[in-house]
Amino acid sequence: MVTFADVEEAAGRIAGVVRRTPLTRTHGLDAVAGRPVWCKEENRQRTGSFKIRGALNRIARLPPSSRVVAASAGNHAQAVALAATTCGLPAVVHVPDNASLPKVEATRAYGAEVRFSGPTVDDCITAARAEAARTGAVYVAPFDDPGVIAGQGTIGLELLDQMAEAGVGPATVLVPVGGGGLVSGVAAALADSPHRVWGVEAAGCASMTASLAAGRPVTVSDVATIADGIAVKSPSALTLAHVEALVERVVTVDDEAIGRAIVVLLERAKSVVEPSGAVPLAAVLAGVVDVDGPVVCVQSGGNVDALLLVRLIEHGMTASGRYLRLEVVVPDRPGGLARATQALADEGLNIVGVEHHREGVDVAIGTVAVEFTVETRGPDHRDRALAALRTAGWQVTDLTGDC
Repeated sequence: MVTFADVEEAAGRIAGVVRRTPLTRTHGLDAVAGRPVWCKEENRQRTGSFKIRGALNRIARLPPSSRVVAASAGNHAQAVALAATTCGLPAVVHVPDNASLPKVEATRAYGAEVRFSGPTVDDCITAARAEAARTGAVYVAPFDDPGVIAGQGTIGLELLDQMAEAGVGPATVLVPVGGGGLVSGVAAALADSPHRVWGVEAAGCASMTASLAAGRPVTVSDVATIADGIAVKSPSALTLAHVEALVERVVTVDDEAIGRAIVVLLERAKSVVEPSGAVPLAAVLAGVVDVDGPVVCVQSGGNVDALLLVRLIEHGMTASGRYLRLEVVVPDRPGGLARATQALADEGLNIVGVEHHREGVDVAIGTVAVEFTVETRGPDHRDRALAALRTAGWQVTDLTGDC
């Protein structure tokens, strides 16, 4: 088990390279959540995520003649690349064939050689381990390593100081959970503090929750979540042991809650956070943190592709009731569409997309089914507008759930 002393040693080892990221409080988040919310902004860390902490602590202890090898689709790849370059060691990172181009370019820019090694991360892990066995290179695991866990735990040390400086009383520290390395390290650092540590998983890949229930590492077969950074099919025996001993509870959140949290962070905190880093706030907003007192959300990273961010914003706005997709049956005659659009405008709905359907078993002769995508001011406005349109005699179907 990783101890507080291990984390303290790691902090000394990575000092001067890793940033002491801010712990911030935004009153806009307090207002939305209905409680004090603090954010540990690891999305402002070097490489854009917490991963540099563990990778550097692991690699900095290697002999100067070492080579390192790793496998990752994103944040771990960049962290290993920067850590190896900082330590003057060569690194090879195996990535999936469909890895994000910006992340591949960033990994190369940090100094690593990138190799495409198959369609999945599992293929890349197999290739990386094989290379390590063949060449004597050191395989740097993303979470199943005491040195990596201790490095991630330095977030907890910073939190101890920052919460004391800010006068934050006993708090619930919410930590994203994928393989479990981050939550294990943070929990080790906070084990003797008055603060409780909870883990937060994506419901579409809740392998830690399943493993806790079974009392052993469990591999989930189906993965379906926008939080790809924590979509880990199984924790390790090492991380499971830490979570069992040190973490008070692990909760899950669905993609709708994650999407909403991303939008709230953008609008209220002016902070760009990847889906994995948004799961702590998602848990708060979804009401699953059913204990009193302040919460601290560890925003684990902010490496999100720009095109994906656009989709995530749309997803989050839909989940929060600010995007509405509806079908309106319109008379198929001149002025019919104009009347429909005016009816939407009268209810304060801003039209951002229109699609006509002139044929279909559900479209009566003499009518046209028109799909509108509109912006609303929120769930209450959406519900009032739908009710008013129906009262006025329009045949309206809410299609938002089909998006």
